Amino acid sequence: MPTPPYKVLATNDGLLRHSVPGETLIYKVTGDDTNGTLDIFVLNMQPKSGPPLHIHHHQHETIYFLKGSHKVQLGDEVFRCEAGGFVHIPIGVRHAFMNISDHPSECMLTFAPGGTDKFFEEFAPAVRGDHPDPAKLAPIFAKYGWELLGPPLLPD
Repeated sequence: MPTPPYKVLATNDGLLRHSVPGETLIYKVTGDDTNGTLDIFVLNMQPKSGPPLHIHHHQHETIYFLKGSHKVQLGDEVFRCEAGGFVHIPIGVRHAFMNISDHPSECMLTFAPGGTDKFFEEFAPAVRGDHPDPAKLAPIFAKYGWELLGPPLLPD
């Protein structure tokens, strides 16, 4: 199957997905655009928010922090990343990150191989409400080769 044609997108153009309430992901390219090889999206995060501790069993992830101040856990180590900071998360490394600033933040993420847009399509409805149920989230994580390990990080 040939690679689909190239894309040129304006700042806010792309496939819109949601994470937890108030957070958006704008996919610039998805696995559907790249024959499954890559996703690139911009994540807008709310203050004191971030994903739970988890592992990707089949995907590499990178995060390039564009705005805000972030706490990042990779394995047992914890780092602080300001705007311009970057992390590469190899397959199988447990990780979590959080916007520790008092303002919304922004980062660009890549996943290889791609397909995370489909994860977030299922994940977003499952986290609506005050207390998402890990028992409902774990099967969604597992379906996409991810593993939910624990809660989100705590702010400093």
